[in-house]
Amino acid sequence: MLKILGKSSSINVRKVLWLCEELGLPYEQEPYGSGFQSTDTPEFKALNPNAMVPVLIDDGFVLWESNTICRYLAGREQRGDLLPSAPRERALVEKWMDWQATELNNSWRYAFMALVRHSPAHADPEALKAGVAGWNRHMAMVEAQLSRTGAYIAGASFTLADIVIGLSTHRWFMTPMARPALPAVEAYYQRLSERPGCRLHGCNGTP
Repeated sequence: MLKILGKSSSINVRKVLWLCEELGLPYEQEPYGSGFQSTDTPEFKALNPNAMVPVLIDDGFVLWESNTICRYLAGREQRGDLLPSAPRERALVEKWMDWQATELNNSWRYAFMALVRHSPAHADPEALKAGVAGWNRHMAMVEAQLSRTGAYIAGASFTLADIVIGLSTHRWFMTPMARPALPAVEAYYQRLSERPGCRLHGCNGTP
């Protein structure tokens, strides 16, 4: 059975948990991270030298980096609907997954730490204003993409890209800040919320 190391409140752990629901995969979860078992131990760092969650263990095979874990599991289960095998179609899915990890994640960092985590290190009003503006600007890019596809991030069908972008969309809606009206994003969020995996792990009240 798969083992997932990481606490359920982590947005990156929730990517893997949501995907396991989509795939119908049984798994054991061990909570690691702040408030739970420490990742700052030699034993955990032997699994992931970054001391971060999630970590996947599949019959002795150890994998870290949440998007890579999602790609691995979709490939392992031969789910071409979630991660296409055709190079161009696959590249479209992976492009948005990578954009979420590198661009969208960075855009929300200051605002999220200030408004949700209430971090004393993120209390500068001007930096917060810039952070909110940057986050909203990136979500407007999601709006434009959804307006083109009419349904999901990479096209007409649900893919891995929607798990990672869907979790980011949930975080955007859950953070107490001024947001522009993005009707395609709102419809997308409601569409995702109909999926059992999203209800369990994507829009369950945790930002």
